[in-house]
Amino acid sequence: MRNNDFNNARRSGNHGNRDDRSERRFYDNERSRQKEDMIPSGDKLEGRNAVTEALKAGREINKLWILDNKDGKKIDPGLARIVSMAYERKILVVKSSREVLNRMSETNNHQGVIASVACKEYADIDDILASAAEKGHAPLLVVLDELKDAYNLGSVLRIADAAGVDGVIIPKHRSIGLDSVVAKASAGAIEYVPVARVTNIANTLRDLKKNNGFWVCGTDALGQTPYDKADYSGPLAIVIGSEGEGMRDLVRKECDFLLSIPMAGEVNSLNAAVAAGIVIFEAVKGRKG
Repeated sequence: MRNNDFNNARRSGNHGNRDDRSERRFYDNERSRQKEDMIPSGDKLEGRNAVTEALKAGREINKLWILDNKDGKKIDPGLARIVSMAYERKILVVKSSREVLNRMSETNNHQGVIASVACKEYADIDDILASAAEKGHAPLLVVLDELKDAYNLGSVLRIADAAGVDGVIIPKHRSIGLDSVVAKASAGAIEYVPVARVTNIANTLRDLKKNNGFWVCGTDALGQTPYDKADYSGPLAIVIGSEGEGMRDLVRKECDFLLSIPMAGEVNSLNAAVAAGIVIFEAVKGRKG
């Protein structure tokens, strides 16, 4: 049986009052280790033909950099077609100066366009849920709200694999994607953990609750439910916020309850992947009980 106080809070979305402790940040304010002009060469496509054919073939593309005409001239037809194809697939397009593209380029022949490609295909959420159903258990998902550090994403994938998480969800924009740095940090877990990429995290959580009976919990400094006292049963999505900023307000509002991790030391923040590991393994333990 669920604890009545917790059950009421879970259903009402009571996230607690702000107090002095609300100033504590859940994650360290880490700077992303991977800058746009330092994308590993194996994760880049350069030149109009290469990028166009990749788009036609449906290859997973994380982001597209297009030459920005500062002189006010119209974009030339070749680049315009690439931009149109990218928009149709909801790929983020970034206008960049020639200097930026030159720094990013390794071929010195980028022709005004560079693409960051995924090193592994993204999964579909419906397929992830179907796989959990075939295995005969309630699905457990980890949702990452704008995580930007490749090493953190890789670590979360490694944790998810070890814990038996069914899948990870990341946003298409303002988030690190699947690249070779993430793959290396995951120590191979990227090959075994399905990762779905969505346009809107808040809408996705709302759909999971409405159409699939999910409960959603989030890690937050304002959380009033200790992570080791929570009810993790049933279809569940665990939300981990970004480094430094935590969850966005719209995502927080979709959480049925917020978790806290008591900290007794002088440093009152946790690395995002560390916080994820603590909560994920506690959830797995609770679901087996």
